[in-house]
Formats: sequence, structure tokens, C-alpha cells
Amino acid sequence: MKNEQREAFLREKNEIERIANQAVMQAKAENKRFGIPEFFSKNGVIYYVLENGELTTERPAILNKK
Repeated sequence: MKNEQREAFLREKNEIERIANQAVMQAKAENKRFGIPEFFSKNGVIYYVLENGELTTERPAILNKK
């Protein structure tokens, strides 16, 4: 890949990454307003981050509502 092409590619990649990160931050803020906890998986275990910052593996009640 020529240097010009590489630089153009990296600029585009960085812009896409910036937009994606902004969307994630907006979604996290919206979820927080609705009381929906963040969650992630590590070694096949789902962890929930409660409003007080505590980690738990127990599914919060708000996620059980239909």
C-alpha cells in the first residue's frame, strides 16, 4: 500500500472509530438514565455493573422486565 493510500485509510479508520466510540458513549448514557446497568462478559461469565459501581453476576431485576 502506498504511503498516501495508507494515510487515507488510517484517517478513514480513525473517523469510523471516533463515530463508533461516540455512539457507544451515548448509548451508555441513555441506558444509565433508564437505570439499565452496563454489562460485560469475561471468561464466559456475564458481569453487571450496578449504579453504585458494584460488580455482580446476578441479573438485575430491571433486565427481567418484559
